[in-house]
Amino acid sequence: MAEDSATILHARPGATVTARVTRTICNQLIRRGIDLCHLYRHAALAVSEPGLRTVLGEEAQTLAVLVAELQREVVRTGGEPRTRGSWRAALRCRLVDSMARATARRDHTWIRALVQDEGALLHAYERAIADLPEESAQGLRRQLPRLRGIHLDMHSLAGAAHS
Repeated sequence: MAEDSATILHARPGATVTARVTRTICNQLIRRGIDLCHLYRHAALAVSEPGLRTVLGEEAQTLAVLVAELQREVVRTGGEPRTRGSWRAALRCRLVDSMARATARRDHTWIRALVQDEGALLHAYERAIADLPEESAQGLRRQLPRLRGIHLDMHSLAGAAHS
């Protein structure tokens, strides 16, 4: 939470508290979304099943659209949207790639990692909707069905890969 407070304290002068909080929360979701999109793209290149590559590429595109919408929301509130993920994303890709190479079920390892990270993003969206004022949460509510769709797709893939 220290990052949240620091971001709010250094917001532009004259900005309303609601706009600052909205920008902070949206920028955190943007970072998480960029990180997950990066993981999906990396996984799409690493998996062996061609159909799975296609699905993961499509999910990455959907996440990129969600990130772009969040970036527009930050601009609308007068802020500067994040355009990069975190250093942790590159580390996560390397870690999952190493684990996948060490197992016979490489695709399953990638799916498990994606399910975990995608679930964390979904929960972050749900927390943000609960924390933001109604008007600011509307955009997130519109995105939630697409994010839940990715969530269901990944759980279906995880179930299929597990059997």
